[in-house]
Amino acid sequence: MAFGGVGVGDGVERRGHVLLLAGDAAVRRGGVLVAPGVNVAALAMVPAGVLLGCGVPADMVCLEGVRDPNTVLTRLRVAVGAAGPLFVYVSGRLTADRRGRRLYVALAGTTAGSVRYTSLPWEWLVGELRSRSTGAATVVVDLVADRAAWPLVGEWGTLPGLAGLAGVEAFGVVRGPGTPAGDGAAGGVSGYTRQWIDQLGRAPVRPSNVELHVLAAGSAGLAPGTLVVPSARELEMRAAAAPGHPHHDPAPLSVANAEPMPVPAFGPPPAPVPVSVYGSGPVPVPSAVSDPAPCSVPGSVPGLGAQRGPGSVVVGDPRARLHALAVGGRHGEADVLARVWEQGVVERWGRVSAEAVQCVEIRADLARMAGDFVSAARLWTGAGWARLEWQGVDAAEVRDAAAGALYCWTQVRDRAEALEVGPELVGLLRALPLMDPDHLRLAELRLEALRTPDRSRSLRP
Repeated sequence: MAFGGVGVGDGVERRGHVLLLAGDAAVRRGGVLVAPGVNVAALAMVPAGVLLGCGVPADMVCLEGVRDPNTVLTRLRVAVGAAGPLFVYVSGRLTADRRGRRLYVALAGTTAGSVRYTSLPWEWLVGELRSRSTGAATVVVDLVADRAAWPLVGEWGTLPGLAGLAGVEAFGVVRGPGTPAGDGAAGGVSGYTRQWIDQLGRAPVRPSNVELHVLAAGSAGLAPGTLVVPSARELEMRAAAAPGHPHHDPAPLSVANAEPMPVPAFGPPPAPVPVSVYGSGPVPVPSAVSDPAPCSVPGSVPGLGAQRGPGSVVVGDPRARLHALAVGGRHGEADVLARVWEQGVVERWGRVSAEAVQCVEIRADLARMAGDFVSAARLWTGAGWARLEWQGVDAAEVRDAAAGALYCWTQVRDRAEALEVGPELVGLLRALPLMDPDHLRLAELRLEALRTPDRSRSLRP
C-alpha cells in the first residue's frame, strides 16, 4: 500500500521516501504488548514531509501482514535507493535464532521454529542502510523483544549495527518480554510512537529528531529496564566527542536577589518574590563548581541559539527553551524536557553534584511557574539541603534556595500539603543563622497555625 504520490522511478529528482514496517505483534498472556499495525496506521496519518522534516516530494509505503522477508528486503532497497531523505520506521516483535544468536524482526506468521525463514534478519536492515550513499536517513524503532531476543539485547546494551552508520540517525525503544500491557496501550498505539506523533502535531515548528526522541522517551511512561536508543548519556557523550563543540559552563541559579521585607505572623505574607532562573544575559560560573560540565540538552532544541548541522547533536543551555515552553503554558513539556536533561546530568555527575542540584532548582522554578507550589517548595527545600552539605551556611545559593522554598510554601493553601512540606523547610531555615530571622519566625508561626485547625482558618484566601 503506497501513499504520497508517484512512485520511485518517475524521473523526479531528490524524492524522499518513507517506509513504515509493521512486523508481528508481541503478545503475552493474552495482552498485546505492541500492535505494530496500529502503530503504522497512526504514523501513516502524519504527512510524509513532516516525518522527513523537509518539503521535498516524497513517497510513503506501509508494509503490514508481510510474510516473506525477501519482499521486505526489496522494499528496503527501493527506499534506500531514494535520492532524497529517508525515514524508516519498524515496529513489532524482535526475536532471535537461538542457534546462530542472530536478531530478527518477526513477520506475520513467524513461529519459534520458523524464525530463520519467515523473519527479517536484523543484519539485512543494517546492511541496506550501510549501502546508502546519498541523502540523510532516519530510523525509528518501537519493538518488544521476546524471550529469545531479550538476553541478546541485554548483553549488547543496544541494537547492533545502527550506531556509526554514515548519514543515519537511529532512535527507538526496545521493551522486554515482561513489559506490562499498559505501556502498549492494550493493543492501541504504543507510548513511544504516540508521543512522536503528538509532538509532531503539537509543535508550531518541527522539532529535531533528537528532541522528538528525548520528549517521546521521557513522556511515554516506559517500563523499567526498557532499552532506549540512544540513551541520554550516549547523546551527551556523542555531543562531547563532536569536533569543535562549544563548552558551555553552567550558570548559578538564584531565586531571590533582593532583601525580603518583614512579614506579619499570619495570612499570606509579602514573602520575597523569586527572580526567574532564566536570565537573558550571561551569568558567571559559581565558584563552588570546579571543572564544570556542559549544561547540555541531548538534542538540537529550537531557541537555544546553538549551532547545528546534519546528524549533529547540539550542546547548549536548555533554560531558554524551558522558559519559552513554560511562558507559553506548555508546562508538561517543560517538565519532561527538564527531567530528561536532569537524568543525563545525574548519570554523568551524580545526584549530589552541583550540576544535578542546578537541574533540581530549574525544575523548582518550572513548578512555580506552573502554579504547583507544593512541588516547587519541596524541590527548593531539597536543593537547599543539598547545597548546605557542600557549600556551608554562609553561601548565598543556600539562602536563595531557602527563600524560594519559603515563598512557594506560603502560596500553598491546602492545609495537609502545607503540613507535609513545612517541617523540613523550617528545619532548613533553623540551620541557616545568617538567614533573615523574620523568615524563620514566619515559617514557625505558620507551621504552628497549620497544626492548630482553628488558627489555620486565617491562612485561607
